[in-house]
Amino acid sequence: METIRSSFDLRNKYPEISSLTRESKEPVFITVNGRKDTVIMGHVQYGEMKAELELLKMLAEAQADVDNERTASIENTFLDIHKILKENKSYDV
Repeated sequence: METIRSSFDLRNKYPEISSLTRESKEPVFITVNGRKDTVIMGHVQYGEMKAELELLKMLAEAQADVDNERTASIENTFLDIHKILKENKSYDV
């Protein structure tokens, strides 16, 4: 269930709302004049959400590569990696 609080509450009861986001691990919707305006979430939850979105973006890009046949065999991939490492003098391959 969504937690909805007014901008008045945000101004006057910030510590309570902040604790609510951390404890419930759910966002709190802030309203202005009865309309949803802002969403507040805990820092940890924001980081998790951002990481999940980045992973989904990478998976979508990988799926697009597969769909468009932009793939290489594992053998060729390892040969390419080996060649790059061999060219870099700091690695002993």
